Amino acid sequence: MAEDYYKTLGVSREASADEVRKAYKKMARKYHPDMNPDDAQAAEKFKEVQEAFDVLGDSERREQYDRYGTAFKSGTGPQPGQTYTWKDVSGGPGGYGDLDLGDLFGGQLDLEGIFGGGGGSPFGRGSARTQRQQRAAKGQDHRLEIDIPFHVAAEGGEHRLELQRDGKPERLTVKIPAGVETGSVIRLAGEGSPGINGGPQGDLLVTIRVAPHPYFKRDGNDLVVEVPVTVSEAVLGAKVEVPTLTEGNVVLTVPPGSSSGKKLRLRGKGVPDRKTKIRGDQFVVLKIDVPQQLNSKADQLMRQFADYEQPNPREKLW
Repeated sequence: MAEDYYKTLGVSREASADEVRKAYKKMARKYHPDMNPDDAQAAEKFKEVQEAFDVLGDSERREQYDRYGTAFKSGTGPQPGQTYTWKDVSGGPGGYGDLDLGDLFGGQLDLEGIFGGGGGSPFGRGSARTQRQQRAAKGQDHRLEIDIPFHVAAEGGEHRLELQRDGKPERLTVKIPAGVETGSVIRLAGEGSPGINGGPQGDLLVTIRVAPHPYFKRDGNDLVVEVPVTVSEAVLGAKVEVPTLTEGNVVLTVPPGSSSGKKLRLRGKGVPDRKTKIRGDQFVVLKIDVPQQLNSKADQLMRQFADYEQPNPREKLW
């Protein structure tokens, strides 16, 4: 992954939050998988752009990055592109900390007693009978957050985790069900800490954060996209191409006399419901693109058109 996030988005270090957001939208649209099917290079670039915006688009993360550079990844909490480390669900005064079994038990933990390597009690040496009487308990659960692309959250897919467990690298694959949203939690059973005295192993709880899309927005299981149309297309009606999340561009009929803000429905082209699997709809919101400048001919025709316009529509309001 790219390390110079400013270079990845093509902005200066002094760029405002709005400039960063605009640069991200431009780059994400350029390299989006839907716009570059079967292009591995574009897909990799898209991931780099997402990673850069995840940091620079967040004021706190950006401040850490500006202060520490790539070293900020070693701070608390998993960062984009970072190898994740186990986190203790119980946390502490400063939030979730790296799990230290000794710390959990006040530094008196006998690891051999827990993992069957000796005759001692977890809280000090004791008899075999005392050890047998220790109650079995489930191992600690752990939490981490992952960032996934918008289309993966909508359509489902896989996300690979690179973890550090007991100082050793480990890879896990998380199956992302279609229709997840930011805040959704996926439980990986048995991927937490070992159980105590034969108890079940803890779980890994993965919280989802969905990256924004360059032009789609989500409203429940529905998708919303703004599509610009010309003045003549809005007045006379037209057939225009509009994007969909999974089917590329489709042709949509704009009715004559359409106003800015008019919503047109594309049935069944939204996000699948997590339970019923039934897709929501896609709503196309028309946005009339008024030209900033007209050539002499267009200006003349527009003035002629004004002579034949209906009465002032504001008269109906007040």
